[in-house]
Amino acid sequence: MNTQEIADRLALKEVVDLFSNYSDTKENDKQVQLFTPNGKVNIINDGKVTFTLNGRQEILNAFSSSMEDYVAVFHMSGQQTVSFNDHTHADGVAYNYVTLVKVNDQGQTVTTNEGVRYQDKYEKIDGRWYIAERNSNFIWHTEEVH
Repeated sequence: MNTQEIADRLALKEVVDLFSNYSDTKENDKQVQLFTPNGKVNIINDGKVTFTLNGRQEILNAFSSSMEDYVAVFHMSGQQTVSFNDHTHADGVAYNYVTLVKVNDQGQTVTTNEGVRYQDKYEKIDGRWYIAERNSNFIWHTEEVH
């Protein structure tokens, strides 16, 4: 590995980690800036795309509204692998353990835990890496009511 590849790998890890951090703090306006302007997100449940978001505004609207009900959000970023297609394009896989906490209509706390695998396409624009496309594979989930 040369110095540039190491720098690119660190930058891509930062993008993936910031995505999780901004989700946890509900800073969705910052989160969508990690995507290219025409970025795409495919939400995949049970191996099938259930819906697709196109462009920063659509991603922002969906991410913001989906987080409204949660009193706490926690992402634990795990391993990430990256393969470079050229100097400005790369593919990656990143794993997350996600915990979502909300209070239901009966006043009970509902905790959902999810295992998520992100399959990403990255693009480097003006020296900065962005997510061009993200396939969000929701592999498993559990739910507890307290």
